[in-house]
Amino acid sequence: MTNPTTHFDKTTNSTSETKVRTLHAIIDPLCGWCYAAAPLLDAAAKAGFTIQLHGGGMLTGSRRKQIDANWRDYVMPHDLRIAELTGQPFGESYFDGLLRDTTIVLDSAPPIKAMLAVDTMGGDALAYLHSVQLAHYRDGHCASDEGNLARLAVELGLDPISFAQHYAQGDDKLYKHILGSRALLNLIGAQGFPTMAMETEDGKITAININRYYGQPAQWVSYLKTQFTGTMAILNPNATH
Repeated sequence: MTNPTTHFDKTTNSTSETKVRTLHAIIDPLCGWCYAAAPLLDAAAKAGFTIQLHGGGMLTGSRRKQIDANWRDYVMPHDLRIAELTGQPFGESYFDGLLRDTTIVLDSAPPIKAMLAVDTMGGDALAYLHSVQLAHYRDGHCASDEGNLARLAVELGLDPISFAQHYAQGDDKLYKHILGSRALLNLIGAQGFPTMAMETEDGKITAININRYYGQPAQWVSYLKTQFTGTMAILNPNATH
């Protein structure tokens, strides 16, 4: 079985059929609702959609967040809601370990830079994102920790020395990537993470609402197919079905 097609914010030489089935996902590895959307992205990829990931840099620079009691009190109701709605696992090591460790500074830059390194090496960026999310929310291994990120890359089958080199050289690419992700948010008139959008064969990118599909990956895929089919009909009014 071949891996689902996943790209991490880069230009590809796709056919027009692939282009019309491109799903853009503007996410952040430290965004709980992006973790909630992980099954939706998996389902879309397995259904044949090309997933193009865009890391938004939610907690970077001055927005980095040191864990404290206020942060724990803020995120836990959201996390519990996500678990109830989607079945995504949140472990004791996260709730009673990571969220109580006030030495941790949450920073979106390291995991996004790691995802870029994985993608540059030809790895599966979507699979890597999900492994980072599971390690963080289920196992309590902080997604901002460079040691954790390197270990997860190796578990994905990537060479540790090559990964370390790509990661170390990735600062400029990271900066440009986050700027591009935020520019895309502005382009489609969206705010916040996760945001998803479909790209048609004429290059138009349109935001789509995912809120009603959390915890319903099968219905989500059906919705996507309807949206893309309808767009194709508009673009090709004389096409036969």
